[in-house]
Amino acid sequence: MADKNKVYKWLDEHTVEAADLLKNLIKIPSVNPYFDDEEVLKGEGDAQRYLQKYIEEMGFVTELSYPDAQELIAYKDKAGYMAEHTFEDRPNLYGELKGAGDGRSIMLSGHMDVVQTGSKWSHDPFSADQVGDTIYGRGTCDMKGGIAAMTIAMKAIQESGIRLKGDVKIGTVVDEEAGGMGTLALVAKGYRADGCIITEPTHMKLAPLCRGILWGKIIIEGQAGHIELKREDWRKGGAVDAIDKAAYLLEHFKDFNANWSRTKGHKYLPIPCQVYFAQFEAGEYPTTFANHAELTFDAQYLPQDKDENGLGSKIKKEIEDFVYAVAQTDPYLKENPPRIEWILDADCGETFDTEDFFKVTKNCLTDLYPETTVAGSCAHADMGWFCNVGIPTLIMGPGDEKLCHQSDERIEIPEYILCAKVIASTIMDWCMCEEEEGKEG
Repeated sequence: MADKNKVYKWLDEHTVEAADLLKNLIKIPSVNPYFDDEEVLKGEGDAQRYLQKYIEEMGFVTELSYPDAQELIAYKDKAGYMAEHTFEDRPNLYGELKGAGDGRSIMLSGHMDVVQTGSKWSHDPFSADQVGDTIYGRGTCDMKGGIAAMTIAMKAIQESGIRLKGDVKIGTVVDEEAGGMGTLALVAKGYRADGCIITEPTHMKLAPLCRGILWGKIIIEGQAGHIELKREDWRKGGAVDAIDKAAYLLEHFKDFNANWSRTKGHKYLPIPCQVYFAQFEAGEYPTTFANHAELTFDAQYLPQDKDENGLGSKIKKEIEDFVYAVAQTDPYLKENPPRIEWILDADCGETFDTEDFFKVTKNCLTDLYPETTVAGSCAHADMGWFCNVGIPTLIMGPGDEKLCHQSDERIEIPEYILCAKVIASTIMDWCMCEEEEGKEG
């Protein structure tokens, strides 16, 4: 049996090298172009080419490929497809390191794009400042820390003189922060593995599922009228306050969410799915009843509720039916029903805890970090398409997910190194090492 302690020792002795890999990735801005930011900070190409060179020096055979909406037109009704997205200098990176044979393969995946820079940083977001054991910068958690951890894990295995039986595949994608077309394109090219770890930040918890996310807007039409005068009957042209009608809907959604609290939970999720209202826009003038109101919401859905395209049409219909039913209880809304405009549908995925890949990964994580827990991701991640094509997929990575998308995004080096050890251990157990015979998960 290969000595994992050699790998752990190498990582402990090369924390500076591991930190430098992460810092170098952070110093290459890769803001998703669909965010409002400086043009010089946008695009993932340079970061992908840096990682490509790094893993080529490790012996990986690599390929850069560019998602193309026209080439993916067969997926136009499925998760991740964005007809308007373009990918000039925004390549996916795929690398493969062949094993000796007779072992299971693993895919290590993450997204190279980051969200916009934001404001109120105490450190330059692209300088990768290190203070003690903390590295600051946009993407440290989300998710260059995870990409660096999975990469340095493989280097530690190699530098420790261990040869794997199974193939190791690295797939870093673009566009996750604006829809997920990068992962769709990666899977559409036919890349497969017997198991996949996505190294999104989980604070070293193991996430066997992520929720789907719907964004929508409920639009309510009222009737304008002088706010200081007595209102006539709306059937005779009197004013109807769209804000009042919006409040009526919001009050009913309390019951809707109470029901979902009972029916839309999961044993590995800390909170149930809900419909949360995030924006409210209404009215024209201070002296006029609002003739129009818009309620923008975020709704989550479980993998068990996704449709045949991997999306949330069933949940959309449930929300639409509820809004329609509420409208039937109000004379004005019954004749002037609210309408819903759907803005986004981000897919979900799940790997059951009975899967061998789950058991192997959990054992490796627990051995190194006994206090860990199994907790699904409440937010969206790119696991849906891997699951859709039959690849058992888990999310596990370094960094506190609550720091994602914030100013002073940061990661702790000890946790980053711990993650690399767990990934290395999982690779060795899953792919098996050359001198091992018949090791089971």
